Amino acid sequence: MSVGTQATVPMRLAGTVCAERPSWARPATGVAETFLNASRVSVLHGLADGDVYRNGQNSWSPTGWRRLSQEPLRVADARRRQTADDTGWDDPARHHASWMMTVTDGATAYLLGCLEGETPRLHADRDVLAAWTETGRDASWVLLAGTEDEVFSRYRDLLVDRYGVRGEDPGTVWSSWYSLYETVSRAELDKIVPQLPELGFDTVQIDDGWEELVGDWTPNEKFAAGMKDAAAAITDRGMRPGLWIAPFIALPQSRVVRQNPQMLLRDLDGVPVRAGSNWGTDYHTFDFTRQDARDFLVDTVTRAVDWGFSYLKLDFINAGAVAGVRAEDVDREAAYRSAIELIREAVGPDVYLLGSGAPVFPSLGVLNAVRTGPDVAPMWDNYASDDPSDAMARNAVFNGVNRLWMRGLIGLDPDVVYFRRRRNLLSDEQMQWLRDCAQLSAFRAVSDPPDWIEPADLPALREFLTSAPATERVDRYRYRIGSRLVDFGPAIDGGPGHYPL
Repeated sequence: MSVGTQATVPMRLAGTVCAERPSWARPATGVAETFLNASRVSVLHGLADGDVYRNGQNSWSPTGWRRLSQEPLRVADARRRQTADDTGWDDPARHHASWMMTVTDGATAYLLGCLEGETPRLHADRDVLAAWTETGRDASWVLLAGTEDEVFSRYRDLLVDRYGVRGEDPGTVWSSWYSLYETVSRAELDKIVPQLPELGFDTVQIDDGWEELVGDWTPNEKFAAGMKDAAAAITDRGMRPGLWIAPFIALPQSRVVRQNPQMLLRDLDGVPVRAGSNWGTDYHTFDFTRQDARDFLVDTVTRAVDWGFSYLKLDFINAGAVAGVRAEDVDREAAYRSAIELIREAVGPDVYLLGSGAPVFPSLGVLNAVRTGPDVAPMWDNYASDDPSDAMARNAVFNGVNRLWMRGLIGLDPDVVYFRRRRNLLSDEQMQWLRDCAQLSAFRAVSDPPDWIEPADLPALREFLTSAPATERVDRYRYRIGSRLVDFGPAIDGGPGHYPL
């Protein structure tokens, strides 16, 4: 491991006398910027009690603003954190983030972000904004100063220049998950799919419940005719077939784990790593620096494409970046990126790849889109949970709105919206917040079977799916959608952890 370098950057702030670095440049954007190559960077900001923005590691990781004087936005439960955030750098005392962080006093914002580096992490307190790489190797960083909108826009543009953008339209998606869940079957889809084209859907995504077992990606008895036949039934209706798959993980009882234990990622003691928890158990991941694991990954995704699916929702893929002892000594987020690059190479450029649970930074330029928040639910909050990564509509809106600055960098999936009235505890206002976040994200997905929607609500569904109104950011939480001014402030103020901003 190479020895990294460190940089401390003082800056001039109101009420603070500091020497300003001569390397600051002010391009045509009006944003002051400096570029640094170091393993550790420390910025003396001295804001005392401004706002701080943290970006979580993966799709489900809490992302948004806090006051510097407040408790950090984080997943408190360590077991849940293993699935929904990066447990290795959790900090219960200081604000912490993955790959970029911003502090602001309301007038000037300072953004410190990674441009290229090995598992970049940051933290902030009332005086210092600090960043480092997990491996201790040098990384490329940029420090930006300007208005809040300017620094986020400039950082996004720098990342686009470096990684490019896969700008394909995801289409209008009907997903089986939030209605059928694991009971999805070919028989149920045969009732629903024929009704979808006239409503404006052009993609049908079959979610979890079709497979034999997580890790064993062959169809179960509910899809006895096979997945090729299921895909053809969607194509025959003029729509694109989509499939949920979690190719980075496997349950302990799966056939692949029992027959190929050598492929599993292990810890220093040789024990298979717990990559996360779901389905009532822990699950494992693979060491994708091994050729046999890479071959298994390629076989898994190409089989789905050979069945006829050209839209793949890759779930729980943060497992590819968990800590462990790999056959090759590589950075863990670099190992993840290598694995998704392998998928992209195997399926080709025309297959739409949506990452859920995706580590956002190492996905840039490879995946078409990422989920931007936790799973939604037909309830705004849950009296039994204040976990910001828990499945509820409030958490999905909170994360989705706070990641809208990334539109134009990577596709943004804030999860499905609701039109049904049955099996739904959301108010009209809460459902509208979900729909508005989806419009702003340019990703429109629904899971309601048409028969669950009241006839009076079908025109609103059709309009949602077929219209593309102009959008404009007004300020942090206010946007224009067509002629409407949308204020997410009331939704955000009651966001994760119940901390008013």
